[in-house]
Amino acid sequence: MQSGTSRFMGDTLSTIEITELQGDGIGPELADSLHALAESLPADFKFSPVDWSLENREAKGDEVIDEAEESMRRTKLAVKYPTITNKRSPNALIRRRCEFSVIYRPAISIKGIHTNFKENVNLHIVRIATGGTYDDPGQLVGNDAAVSLRMVERKPCLQAARFAFDLARRKGATYGDGNYSVTSSSKHTIQRVTDGLFESVVAEVAQNNKDVDHHVELFDALLAKIILDPSEYEVVLVLNEYGDFLSDMASGLVGSLGTGASGNYSFDSDNQVDIAMFDPAGGTAPDIAGKNIANPAAVMLAFGMLLNHVDRYDLGHALRLSLLSAIENGESTRDLGGKLNTDEFTQVVIDRIPEYIKTS
Repeated sequence: MQSGTSRFMGDTLSTIEITELQGDGIGPELADSLHALAESLPADFKFSPVDWSLENREAKGDEVIDEAEESMRRTKLAVKYPTITNKRSPNALIRRRCEFSVIYRPAISIKGIHTNFKENVNLHIVRIATGGTYDDPGQLVGNDAAVSLRMVERKPCLQAARFAFDLARRKGATYGDGNYSVTSSSKHTIQRVTDGLFESVVAEVAQNNKDVDHHVELFDALLAKIILDPSEYEVVLVLNEYGDFLSDMASGLVGSLGTGASGNYSFDSDNQVDIAMFDPAGGTAPDIAGKNIANPAAVMLAFGMLLNHVDRYDLGHALRLSLLSAIENGESTRDLGGKLNTDEFTQVVIDRIPEYIKTS
């Protein structure tokens, strides 16, 4: 496998060192939950913390960005908690520093979570993490107009396309009959040069991955069709802005931003994953910070993605089954309709894990 190949294959008893980008708001509570979870697993984890609180970032400036980059390039793994954006987005800064070009966010229905959308959702969204208009804040032209440059580059499109086809192949082999497909989506009929370049790169990659079905869909039509029948889509590959919109819409369809997790990836010259960072999709939630009522499901699912990445799929699978069964059984935090606080929900998931490790 290209993008799916891990640098952590082999000795499952070795220490797994993880850079930990500490955050704001509910970040410390999520960290406590994740540490308790990691300590319960039959593996050796070492967390290397970097203080990414707003206070420390403003006090130290680029020094703390340098510290995070150095640690991540050494460990090749990171977990990031929610952080406040004041003048500069820490997410954007670390993506540029570590050259993250791909964001992968699953959006999967979970039994036990109330949602107004009744169809089953099983989407795997692969988003190009750079370019579009997001890399250019734009500028005013006189008093009555503004302009920004929209950039689409071949290299991140190529890396994201390879990642998406590898992902579809793995998901098809693991969960289905090998027929997971990739749908690339854009507005190439309107944005003929930028989106056209994206689609042409994806088509090139598709030619080398003919065992995986490839479809092309206009982005506005894709949004409507997913709502009409999400079962038609599995892996969806999109440019930066489109991925942002689609990820949030998909979170709404499955009923909660509190279960959203994502992986961020950079690649080496051989197109292998170099650095991988995993994080919950939600924000700092300052209104509930320190009250022990935050939902740690997303950071747990992000840690499950990390476990898959380091070839401990057995543990990642057990973790996911434990979390999903708890929620389905009504043992969840208040935002999901349950009565448990953060610590109680964490303990419920931990208590269920041994059962699923035995059956994995």
